[in-house]
Amino acid sequence: MNKVYQDADSAISGVKDGMLLLFGGFGLCGIPENAIAAVAKTGVKNLTCVSNNAGVDGFGLGVLLANRQVKKMVSSYVGENELFEKLFLSGELEVEFTPQGTLAEKLRAGGAGIPAFFTPTGVGTQVAEGKEIREFGGRKYVLEHSIKGDFAFVKAWKGDKFGNLIFRKTARNFNPITATAGKITVAEVEELVEIGELDPDQIHLSGAYVQRIFKGRFEKRIENLTLSQ
Repeated sequence: MNKVYQDADSAISGVKDGMLLLFGGFGLCGIPENAIAAVAKTGVKNLTCVSNNAGVDGFGLGVLLANRQVKKMVSSYVGENELFEKLFLSGELEVEFTPQGTLAEKLRAGGAGIPAFFTPTGVGTQVAEGKEIREFGGRKYVLEHSIKGDFAFVKAWKGDKFGNLIFRKTARNFNPITATAGKITVAEVEELVEIGELDPDQIHLSGAYVQRIFKGRFEKRIENLTLSQ
């Protein structure tokens, strides 16, 4: 099976209107920026996007928001995006705020084939409204459903042609668990090497979870650049 694609445009083929798309990254760190740009170019609409953050104005998932391609965002933190706020307040964008740890577990559980789980996070808040509550050991827990996406898009530092991935430092963040939760997982990497060139002890994610891989070009923007006086 050949998993290597020439570029982002070919790697994201099959993305259609109304799909549930998963994106790795934390803020702008480790986001699959090439795949996001390629999805933006397709013009697909009514997407449900799952990501810890929603990019910033004009970059990352902010581009999809600007194009009005996103119907719903499932996120933990969206404070860096002014357009996101405007779309939400105007009713153009549906938002499902999810505690960060719960979002991570939703993705991990989805990748592990676990349909749902109980967590104490959110009990007694709006997060738990309309959800099943049970008590275990004298403590209340809320039932959360796992997440499985039509596509998952992740970014890694190095990858081989089978899809084995190595992430670099904090850019690992949500990427490994996001990769496991996609029906089709697309990985973009800074370096693409032959099978066998990666040290097995250094591989963070097995290529068994990756269906498509390509070498991207990266801007690696910084959300808030602070310089000394």
